[in-house]
Amino acid sequence: MKTLNKENLKSLPSDVAVPTYDRSAVKASIVHVGIGGFHRAHQAFYADQLLEKGVARDCGICGVGLLEFDRKICDILTEQDGLYTLMTKELDGSVNARVIGSMVEVMFAPDNKQAVIEKMAHPETKIISLTITEGGYNLNEATGEFDFENESIKWDLAHPEDPKTIFGFLTQALLLRKNKGVQGCSIQSCDNIQGNGAIARQMLCSFIGEVDNELLEWVNKNVTFPNSMVDRITPATVPADIEMVYDKFKIKDRWPVVCESYIQWVVEDDFVSGRPAYEEVGVQFVEDVAPYEKMKLQLLNAGHSVLGMLGARHGYNSIDEAASDEDFSKFLRSYMDAEATPVLSGLEGMDLGAYKDSLMARFRNKYIRDQISRICLQSSAKMPKFILPTVKSQLEGSGNFQRAAFVIAAWCKYNEGADEKGNEYEIEDVISEELQAAARRTQDDPLAFLKIESVFGDLVHQRTFVDAYQSALEALNEFKIKECVKAINTKNTISWEK
Repeated sequence: MKTLNKENLKSLPSDVAVPTYDRSAVKASIVHVGIGGFHRAHQAFYADQLLEKGVARDCGICGVGLLEFDRKICDILTEQDGLYTLMTKELDGSVNARVIGSMVEVMFAPDNKQAVIEKMAHPETKIISLTITEGGYNLNEATGEFDFENESIKWDLAHPEDPKTIFGFLTQALLLRKNKGVQGCSIQSCDNIQGNGAIARQMLCSFIGEVDNELLEWVNKNVTFPNSMVDRITPATVPADIEMVYDKFKIKDRWPVVCESYIQWVVEDDFVSGRPAYEEVGVQFVEDVAPYEKMKLQLLNAGHSVLGMLGARHGYNSIDEAASDEDFSKFLRSYMDAEATPVLSGLEGMDLGAYKDSLMARFRNKYIRDQISRICLQSSAKMPKFILPTVKSQLEGSGNFQRAAFVIAAWCKYNEGADEKGNEYEIEDVISEELQAAARRTQDDPLAFLKIESVFGDLVHQRTFVDAYQSALEALNEFKIKECVKAINTKNTISWEK
């Protein structure tokens, strides 16, 4: 049994692939904020592949944990010299293991904020990349503007040299680059947001505009924010995964990562200080990422949310269970075909039918066992990105949004905190109290949930959607979700008649 660290790297079992490149010679030109499972299965994997090919030695990653929540993973990765095991689970159940070596530095910001700021400002840092979740961009969905009412933002504005948020850290780092005459860099969002680079630019520049107009001008001239589309299903690591690494591969790894074999990264080629040659390992660089982003967000991510809400209400625990349910599977495919696909465009040469087929197969991968609880957490940030754009597009064209309305109604019921069988669960969301209070008020005001303006904007004033939503809510209040879904699948409309 070997503890995973650089000293034991060469003595790991032969069925585990390990880095053959010299990690001590790798330069960290990328500072990445948010070193959870997805980053380590996706961007860090690509960097590792590039280093393995010997194409470059300057695409190493300095991983940064920004929040107190990140202390544990930073401690573990530091003890393991940035190394971790990536287990890829195929549809046939086979598992491939590789130790990823591209993360050559790890920093925990709350313990040394200035060190993180200086690392971001270092001349060797060409890219600052982000996986801070959809909710991390501090966007008010109702106004489309930066939320200056956030208490942590108020702190950063009042205490600029003691930042708490990504905006405070980036502002101080860019100010330091400017004052030292260091070249600009690229800030690359890798989160599931349409136009993620543009959103990152808008939010950061809004913050900077409140504190330093000269810096804002410098940023506009010297910093780029390339858009990107990322894709790889990566469930949260559970104790069984740690045990598998221990039992099957004889490695003591305290925080491995599990993922599917499918992987995709489409990136806008707009890097002011250069970038790694990721195209050598399958990354697609394009002029316009938007069509690919929209396709992924409104099919894959929306599909996850559909299965998550239906499955949570019914009492399933994992996405593969919900996707293998014939009624839920038919509902999802109809949602994709009738509601999401018609609002997609600019995908010439893309076989959407084959893409949707692949998604259904990926969702059913029982060896991934992506937890519904993970899919449903922070839904107030996900629904406006994954489901509501389809609704808004369909409303503009007097189109079909019946199933989307049903999913939103199911989300309202989800916020009651228990499934149909009475099993309770915790609502994990930055506005969980508001969501749950609104769900409770629907008994007296059926539209209370839709009136959460920060999530739904003015959707409550769209009469045709409101009618569909109320019908769905009435159905869910009276009948089991499987009965409702069967009726929709049969009649192609919301009905609560048995």
